[in-house]
Amino acid sequence: MNAASRYWNLIRIDAQRGCKREEIPEAKAFFLQHFPEFAAGQKVPELVIQRRLWHWVRGEETDGDTAKPSLAELCLRCFISKQIEQACIHLETKFGIHHGFTRYDLFPFLLTDVAMGENRSPSTPQNGIKSTYSALATEILQSFNPERGNLATWTMRLVKHHRELKAFLLEYGVYLVSDWAILNDTTAEQLSRIFADFYPLTLGEIQHASILLEAYHVVYRRARLASERSRIQGQCQLPTTEQLQQIARLFHQRTHLMLSTQSVMQRLQKLAELLRQYRLCARRGLLPTESLDDPQFSRDAHLHLSTNGLETDESEKLQSEFLSFYRQQFINCLDQALKQVISDRLSYIQRKKTNKSQEFITALHLFHCQGTAMGEIAPRVGLQAQYQVSRLLKLKQLRADVKQKMLKALLDRILEQAKTFTNSEFYPILDPQKVEAALEEEIAKIIHEAEIEAEVHSNRNNPLNSLFSRRLCCSLRAEL
Repeated sequence: MNAASRYWNLIRIDAQRGCKREEIPEAKAFFLQHFPEFAAGQKVPELVIQRRLWHWVRGEETDGDTAKPSLAELCLRCFISKQIEQACIHLETKFGIHHGFTRYDLFPFLLTDVAMGENRSPSTPQNGIKSTYSALATEILQSFNPERGNLATWTMRLVKHHRELKAFLLEYGVYLVSDWAILNDTTAEQLSRIFADFYPLTLGEIQHASILLEAYHVVYRRARLASERSRIQGQCQLPTTEQLQQIARLFHQRTHLMLSTQSVMQRLQKLAELLRQYRLCARRGLLPTESLDDPQFSRDAHLHLSTNGLETDESEKLQSEFLSFYRQQFINCLDQALKQVISDRLSYIQRKKTNKSQEFITALHLFHCQGTAMGEIAPRVGLQAQYQVSRLLKLKQLRADVKQKMLKALLDRILEQAKTFTNSEFYPILDPQKVEAALEEEIAKIIHEAEIEAEVHSNRNNPLNSLFSRRLCCSLRAEL
């Protein structure tokens, strides 16, 4: 059950406030006309309402009313926008605090619907639903089937599969796949190769891990495939106690080791976490590097700390916590450096008494957060030509200053944390000069990405999408 107002309030992106809620009078009048029992705004039965609206959108049961499909669609669009907002809040709550992003970083990828009267290019897909709005909402509504579930659940599912959102979250170390899905699509051969190449485990540990995964496949994946054949679909669920017992028996037959159901669950989750870390590094292109987040560093730390591989949790826990700390500090130090450099630039402009402080902030925002060409920025900040905007922003110097300040802050935090994060024997393996070189290489990558993006960005009037630009736009919100 949900409040009726969700069907006439459209939530959309707003450059100043992140997002805004806009009441659509046409949608409200239409909804209350056809569902007068909910005029008081009380909660409504989602599936009943959505099923009727969906049929109207498809041109069914309209009684010759030509406006009915488009107004019904508008009501569903409003509902979808609210669910997208809730999905972003959910992701922020679950991952944002530990990975350094907020719901406002996610909105630009997902809240792409437009208000009534703005330019839209209508299209008529094969299923009869007329799409006059953005791609994500189009995909959600076109693929929605009220006979299989409600629109809120379907929206959340498609949000989690949104390609650009998943790529963004990968940058922050979030891989939106459940442990059980990871184990389902990893073969024992793949696991053996990954564990041998990526983690310093013994042959015996790798063999036991492979046997456990094979037992999991026999029991869990077989049940999953049977569910799909019987059309029971959805997200992979936790293994049942009975399934864990069956896995334990198969594992015992192959290894003569008896495991409790709790131990089987813990080991499966540990396998999934190790595979998740590998996939994160592979998808973020970190495998060939020598950064603190790369397998070579992981291998050194793991070798130094581990005593018996998968049989002890402490070393892997320490490694995972240290890498999590590093990723969070990487974003925090980037944000800190951006704010400091912008503040220093504003102080410099004010000392020169050029009265260009607000123009600088506006131009910086237009270029990075809206993708406006410098030639178009000039008249909007009181300048005559593109070169004057370039001279005002001095982006090359700005990026160099951010790189320098970020490196110093991040190096200090990593070395300081390493002293106390584990035992005293761990710190000597972190040679400060090698750590600094690795960090500088990683920071140089995001700076270079921002430089290339600024030079070749052709899709104007859309925000720049590099990590540097996204975090810069977050910092600018406080200045605007």
